[in-house]
Amino acid sequence: MRVIVDIGHPAHVHFFKNTIWNLEKKGHQVMIVSRDKDVVIELLDAYKIPHTVLSKVRSGKVHLFEEWFVRESKLYKIARQFNPDLIIGILSPPVAHVAWALGKKSIIFNDTEHAEIAQKMTYPFCNIICTPTSFKKDAGKKQLKYSGYHELAYLHPAYFSPNPDVLRELGVEVGEPFVILRFISWGAHHDVGQHGIDNKLSLLKEFEKFGKVFISSEGKLAEEFERYRIRVPSEKIHDLLYYATLYVGEGATMAVESAILGTPSIYVSSLAGTMGNFSELEEKYGLLFNYSESEAALAKAVELLKDPELKKTWGLKRAALLRDKINVTEFMVELIESLPGKKPGVSMPVVSDESYA
Repeated sequence: MRVIVDIGHPAHVHFFKNTIWNLEKKGHQVMIVSRDKDVVIELLDAYKIPHTVLSKVRSGKVHLFEEWFVRESKLYKIARQFNPDLIIGILSPPVAHVAWALGKKSIIFNDTEHAEIAQKMTYPFCNIICTPTSFKKDAGKKQLKYSGYHELAYLHPAYFSPNPDVLRELGVEVGEPFVILRFISWGAHHDVGQHGIDNKLSLLKEFEKFGKVFISSEGKLAEEFERYRIRVPSEKIHDLLYYATLYVGEGATMAVESAILGTPSIYVSSLAGTMGNFSELEEKYGLLFNYSESEAALAKAVELLKDPELKKTWGLKRAALLRDKINVTEFMVELIESLPGKKPGVSMPVVSDESYA
């Protein structure tokens, strides 16, 4: 089978990497197209994944549509030459449009309910829409639900084991308390008009009373924050999240990653409460907290940091979650290989509102 994988965000690198490697081991031909955003290129190079850069991110809604057009044009040319059986991506209009135009199959993964513009541009043209069971929206007959999260494609114990060596790079001892703050650029199509933490300095100073503070940021930091910036290779960030005492940030992906790794997670955003995976992680598993107001988030963070049994408690919560969820990479590989005409006796999976568990 010949597959094109579209990667437009650092989280997409992690989401697809194990599927890419598994498919290649099975003899499939996989081509990766990428987007120069944040640390996408750095991660792909670190994992030695060959890729073709289609575009570079630019801020602003107008530039986003321009970039979609550029990506679509370049992807169309590449796909005509590569002649894939399947093109896959995470809520990517270019993937759906190019596959449709060339008469190819496409699978779209999505866990972001409020990304309405991209959904309207993508859903009519793709074949399958994969969403977690926690997804709050009905995507119609094409929707295939599975009992997991995007982040379990790379943070499931089958693929992730924490390495404490990363702590030495930051001058932290195993068991020493520290907090990770995450600031984003608010430049994605679903971020327009939204906001996050408005008292960054207050949070930082309060957290320093409990231990070291490290900042992860998509863009430039103000001078007073720069010395707190995390300075470890991007591929080691999940090791750091695993050992952190607490995560507080505007970054949605990192908030879910922290929760799944058993680190108390506080998501601060005007989008809090709009996404099903966040609601489930808070209401069912108690691993994550959603806040639209910074002061309320700060109060909760301080409450958590005062708990000496915090990490032990969250470890038990994480174990409960893992008992309920599937290995998402295995699900993805099985789905891809089940396409008609590619394996004798195997047909397209039934796509319905039923869960894959």
